[in-house]
Order: sequence, then C-alpha cells, then structure tokens
Amino acid sequence: MLCLSLTAVAAATGCSPIGGQVHRSAAADGPGQGGKQAGGRAAAPPVVMFLGDSYTVGDGRVQPEFTYASATARLLGWQVVVGGRAGTGFVVKRRDAFLGLFESQLGWRPAPDMLIVSGGHNDFRVPAPQVAAAAHVLLERAGQRWPGTHIVLMGPIWGTGTPPQGAIAVRDALQNLAGQLGIPFVDPIGEQWITGDPLTGIGNAPQYIKRDRTHPNEAGHRYVATRLAGDLRRLGLAEPSRKN
Repeated sequence: MLCLSLTAVAAATGCSPIGGQVHRSAAADGPGQGGKQAGGRAAAPPVVMFLGDSYTVGDGRVQPEFTYASATARLLGWQVVVGGRAGTGFVVKRRDAFLGLFESQLGWRPAPDMLIVSGGHNDFRVPAPQVAAAAHVLLERAGQRWPGTHIVLMGPIWGTGTPPQGAIAVRDALQNLAGQLGIPFVDPIGEQWITGDPLTGIGNAPQYIKRDRTHPNEAGHRYVATRLAGDLRRLGLAEPSRKN
C-alpha cells in the first residue's frame, strides 16, 4: 500500500513519477536553493533518491511527504524521489525486498546525484551475514546501473535507545560492508539519534517516537532529518553532484 505513495512524493517534490525523465528545473522547497552556474543561470538542485522501509516511506499515519527523507530534502534543497515499502529490508520482504523495490521503483530512472539506502530494522531477526550479502548485491547493482552516483548506506533506525542484539549485529555487518565498498555509512544507533523509551518518559523517545516504540511521529521525522543532514554535511554530501 505504501508503495503507491511514491507517486505522491515524486509529484510533491517536482520529480516525474512516470516515464523516464526526472525534471530538475523545479525549485526545491527549502533553504538550499543551489548556486549559480556560469552565465548567471541558477544551478539545478541535486536529485537524491531514497530506498528504505517504513521509516523512509511512511507508516500509514505519517505520509511519505512528511518522513525524514522528504524533510531532509527540504532542509538541503534537493529534488527527491522516495522508494521502498513498509515492513521490508535487504532480506525481509513484502512481495519484494530492497533489490526488487530498487528495480521496480528507482533503477529505471535517470541517474540521480545520490542514492541513500536506509534499512536493516526489519532484518534484525535475520543472520547478519545474510543481510550484508543481500545489501552487497543491491549496492553493486546500483553502482553498475548509475556510475558516478554517490551512494550512502544508512544503518537501522531504532525507536528506543536499547535496540536488540540482532539489530546491532545487522548494523555492524552493514558498517563493515560499507567500509569494504568505500561507501559512506550513517549510523543512527551508534550516534544515539533516539534515546530512552516512549513508554517510560526517559530520553528523547517520548518526544519523537509513537507509543508503538518503533515509528517516529512527524516531529521525530523532522528531528531525524536534522541528524541525517548534519552527517551529510560532515561527509561533504549536502550538495551532491554526480561524477561524470
């Protein structure tokens, strides 16, 4: 069901949801409007694609246009296309896992400036080496499909400050894979983006996470966006440009 929301996000952000063209002329709704090219023409904002689970595409009550992915795009002045499906991962699937979702939703599009793959939460019960192996296939496929596109791997997001050991093992496996491939890795668990527990009133979770102890509310998505934007700035990827 959430897969259908891809069209809404693409339309809201100026990216065509159909056909083979991504329109880069629409101004981004955010403070980063890009610079000037030679001759005084406004530089087109970067095109960034996300692939992920319910954190990325929304959980039904938070729609895709209000998730951290779209909020990050607004903060940094990108055009954005959000792909993925709730309940999915590198291995865990609802009809398709990430590789199939990449092919059906994103891979046929013109190359973006950057692809951010965010996942692993739903894979926490899967052996970590199996998750890393599936992620390896996906990341290699994306790199082959879009040479010159920056790729960022983002580890599991967790709704409390005490993720289970399975989630930590998946995080470690994905982090090791990113190091092997030379891909930047963003680590929400290691950086303690979420602390405490929404049911105990401890930490920032009561402010940002719903009582399901899993999904961010709209304020939580905006907060996650600020953390991701900060990491991308430190990585020099706040204004990505595809390498020719």
